Amino acid sequence: MRYLKTSEAAALLNVSPNTLRAWERRFGFPKPQRSPGRHRLFTHGEVASLRDALQEGLSISSAVSRAREGLATDTNSLIGALVSYEAERADAAMESALALRSLERSVEEVLLPSLEEIVGRQTVDSAAWAFAAHWGADWLRRATRLAPAPVRPVSIVLGDASRDELDLDCCFIRALELFCVRAGANVLSLSVRGVVGISDAVAVHRPNLVVIAGGHLGDDAVARWAYAVRLAAGAMPVAVYRRGPQRARMRTTGTSVLPSGASEAQQRLLELVEADQGGRSTRVTMESPYGIQTGRRTASM
Repeated sequence: MRYLKTSEAAALLNVSPNTLRAWERRFGFPKPQRSPGRHRLFTHGEVASLRDALQEGLSISSAVSRAREGLATDTNSLIGALVSYEAERADAAMESALALRSLERSVEEVLLPSLEEIVGRQTVDSAAWAFAAHWGADWLRRATRLAPAPVRPVSIVLGDASRDELDLDCCFIRALELFCVRAGANVLSLSVRGVVGISDAVAVHRPNLVVIAGGHLGDDAVARWAYAVRLAAGAMPVAVYRRGPQRARMRTTGTSVLPSGASEAQQRLLELVEADQGGRSTRVTMESPYGIQTGRRTASM
């Protein structure tokens, strides 16, 4: 994936950087990512698509619409391939998406919306969804295996409380895992059904944050798993992901509720870890609804 700085993207479009930033604010396109130093980085594919539309003599609003329509083709192609049970064509659709976007945006803007569309049209009991769900989970696992080795001092245990591969939450959980790994974190993903021997897994992984993800399994099952993790690892921050809106009370008990989008959730997780690790502090523990002691830090005197 090729990225352009603001000045480079503006030069390709033959406009000033200020004009490019104005287009971004007004139209949300091209949509930049942020570098670790918080600088804008534009994908070459989006900028090139907008340039081609402008060269046809279109106004900026029409050119943005044309460029977006071209990008939307990837979603339609992926949906068409999956409902036709064509795994190779689905792979090719994602390759096309990756030519225009980062991997994270390809997942969030093409793969996950396509799966949501299929499950909405076909229902979870359909053969088309069974095929699409399996392909989506497999694609995300393959991408995770190809991610670089961890480089951050961040270790996360992810407790999967989804039903199975046919649960839409499963693909969102795999996407969160992928994004965390690509951000340099070490992630251990385990089903919350697996309680026996969890102390061995925790001893090897030594997590500094726990995520409970998925809304299928009930609080009792999740609490048993979380209690076992607590006994093995002690106090640490805990976050929940896609557990449903019924747990607003967690906000007052020290448990973080993550955004439903995988990219936003990943960013929030890293912020939680950095906040927990940063500075000299003393830990005041609280009981979360799942029995994990979550640490709040207060400045040392």
